[in-house]
Amino acid sequence: MPALQRELLPSPLWKAGDAGHAPRILLLYGSLRERSFSRLATEEAARILQWLGAETRIFDPRDLPFPDQVAGDDHPAVHELRALSLWSEGQVWCSPERHGQVTGLMKAQIDQLPLSMGAVRPTQGRTLAVMQVSGGSQSFNAVNTLRILGRWMRMFTIPNQSSVATAWKEFDEAGRMRPSAYYDRIVDVMEELVRFTLLLRPQIDQLTDRYSERKESAKAMAEFASAASNS
Repeated sequence: MPALQRELLPSPLWKAGDAGHAPRILLLYGSLRERSFSRLATEEAARILQWLGAETRIFDPRDLPFPDQVAGDDHPAVHELRALSLWSEGQVWCSPERHGQVTGLMKAQIDQLPLSMGAVRPTQGRTLAVMQVSGGSQSFNAVNTLRILGRWMRMFTIPNQSSVATAWKEFDEAGRMRPSAYYDRIVDVMEELVRFTLLLRPQIDQLTDRYSERKESAKAMAEFASAASNS
C-alpha cells in the first residue's frame, strides 16, 4: 500500500489469537465501467481493512438482476448477495454520484437485500461505512442517501464518511489511489468501521432486541401451536 504511512497504522485492530474471529466486512460498489472509480476506491478500502485485520468480500454486481425482474428472486447473484450480507458483520457501500444521487446499480443491490428472510434479518445490526466518488467537485448527495438507506435497513452507520472529488485524478494507471487527503479519509473511515464493528459485536443481541419482533414471534408461535393442536 504505497499511499499508506504504515508507521502511523502499525498493527491490526484484530489479529490471530484475539477473541472471536476476524471482523467480516462486505463491500458493495455502484458502477460497471471498465475503469470504475467506485470499484477502485472499494478495492483500496478492502486492502486497508485487511491490513487492520478484517476479512473482506467484494460483491461483483455484473450479473445482478433488477428487483422483481426474476420470479421469487431466484437468481444465483441474488442468492450470493444475500448470503454475503448474512455472513457480514459490517459493510461498506461506495457509489458514484450520478445526476446528484446514487446510481441505479447501487440502489438495486440494496433493494435486493430484504429487511427479513423469515426469522433472519440480513442487514439488521451490521455496521456500515458509506463512501462516494464524484467526477467533479466534492459533494455529499450520495453518502447522505446511503445513510438514509442504511438507517432504513437497521444498520449502525458510523459517523465518518468519504467523498472523493475529481476521482479520475486520484488513481494512477494501475488503478491504485495516489497519496492525498482523500486517501487518508478512506483510511480513517475503515479504521473507524473496524473499531465500531469490534465494539458492537458483543452487544448486537441487546441492540437488536425489539418489542415488535418479540410480539410477532409470539404470535407466530401461538398460531403454530394452535394449528398443531387442531391437526
